[in-house]
Amino acid sequence: LIQVPPLKNFAAAHEETEQVIVGALEKLFENTKVNPREIGILVVNSSMFNPTPSLSAMVVNTFKLRSNIKSFSLGGMGCSAGIIAIDLAKDLLHVHKDTYALVVSTENITYGIYAGNNRSMMVSNCLFRVGGAAILLSNKPGDRRRSKYKLAHTVRTHTGADDQSFRCVRQEDDESGKIGVCLSKDITAVAGRTVKKNIATLGPLVLPLSEKFLFFVTFVAKKLFKDKIKHYYVPDFKLAIDHFCIHAGGRAVIDVLEKNLGLSSVDVEASRSTLHRFGNTSSSSIWYELAYIEAKG
Repeated sequence: LIQVPPLKNFAAAHEETEQVIVGALEKLFENTKVNPREIGILVVNSSMFNPTPSLSAMVVNTFKLRSNIKSFSLGGMGCSAGIIAIDLAKDLLHVHKDTYALVVSTENITYGIYAGNNRSMMVSNCLFRVGGAAILLSNKPGDRRRSKYKLAHTVRTHTGADDQSFRCVRQEDDESGKIGVCLSKDITAVAGRTVKKNIATLGPLVLPLSEKFLFFVTFVAKKLFKDKIKHYYVPDFKLAIDHFCIHAGGRAVIDVLEKNLGLSSVDVEASRSTLHRFGNTSSSSIWYELAYIEAKG
């Protein structure tokens, strides 16, 4: 894209994605000392760029993965796809024992660049940057000691049935027929509402009894006295969660989630720093934030 005019063709897009994915995986295999032939499950997600052969097939071919691998390519799922891919890998690991699951999250900038004059579609050019991450999950008993983390819960809330949510980020033609991603002004409100729904599901899984009780009391009171009680009690999630990786979607998105969850500036530091240094790397941004938190201890 730094060429004049920008080189926005299939070959350039494929080169970008291949460079990101292969680079991340080479580093992962080097760090974990895992043989690529041991991978039993592969999930690759890229929202904008989905070539044929698929990106998961490209990984299988490049690293000569085994023929009975469970392989998936997720497309069109935006910035949330990194966690959706982890959720899918988790479910598959419950079924297929004693194996590794490999999740690769990236987004293609070359294919997604917008060359028109619609301001709401030009925003994505300012926010999004090249990025990618590879994550290895295992259900092998012998890996318990050397694993960095234990995956406890994944909770997904899908608000796509609501028209405002469905239309807040969409790929479309502008007035002159140029394709781009339109970011609606409703996106911050949609994000705030969705998080409220999501924490109602997450809360019972992680919160201490005292916070569950306070939430339950205000929930019942609001049902009985709708006019007098305007809001539900927002639980103090910091009693159960030490670190937050909020998607670095943009300054306004981080602001609204910081406010709705009652977080401090320190709690969202990883998100703001990731956005400042790397931009919005879409589905891989949360892994950049986790790396930031690890580096700062």
